[in-house]
Amino acid sequence: MPGFTMSRRALSFALVAACLGSAPAAAAPASPCRPIQSEGETYTICSVDLRRERVRVFWLGPDGLPYSSLSNLAEKQGGRLSFAMNAGMYDKGQAPVGLYVEEGRELKAASTANGPGNFHLKPNGVFYVKGERAGILETGRYLKAAPKPDFATQSGPMLVVDGKIHPKISADGPSQKIRNGVGVRDDGRTAIFAISERPVSFGAFARLFKDELGCRNALFLDGSVSSLYAPGLGRSDLSRPLGPLVGAVAR
Repeated sequence: MPGFTMSRRALSFALVAACLGSAPAAAAPASPCRPIQSEGETYTICSVDLRRERVRVFWLGPDGLPYSSLSNLAEKQGGRLSFAMNAGMYDKGQAPVGLYVEEGRELKAASTANGPGNFHLKPNGVFYVKGERAGILETGRYLKAAPKPDFATQSGPMLVVDGKIHPKISADGPSQKIRNGVGVRDDGRTAIFAISERPVSFGAFARLFKDELGCRNALFLDGSVSSLYAPGLGRSDLSRPLGPLVGAVAR
């Protein structure tokens, strides 16, 4: 998937304004997102307390078609989203590649297949939400645990597994992309989403979650198409058509 340059941010304010202008009047949610620095690179992180906000995934709208873009999702949610980003890899039809659970319904089964690409760089894993707690488990452990989540999305590779960086991720490999992912703090009450502002290596991105954000488990969501909607920051990134999305709404 081709990368995107920083120039896409220049259109953020206009897109957010247009989106909110077409939605019913509603109090703007407080932004959970802020910039941080790690190893000389800037990232935007969005921290969500699941006791206060509901983290959920989105794929198909009421018309049965993929939401496809963050701005379309925001418009359909009528100003309820405090943030959103893409939530995992997808096929040419914008369908999730692996497990996808929405409102307790499994719409796509988990994949344990071998293959090329980041998704199959095992161990891959599942980000899931159940009530006021979230978790990230390696796919095999998730299937054994069978947590029956409210929401779940599968992606790969895992970035951090039980406090250790994925064994196949080099310290600083040649692949440099804008990346996004998710980590969970130990108590399961806080989910932390992150996106890089410039292309970074897998190693740098994994260290962000392990060393800066204190996440014992973290999951890569995607690269190149990585996009963020954060109305509190005046931001709504452009991207090619997306598959599954993740966001937070007030409880």
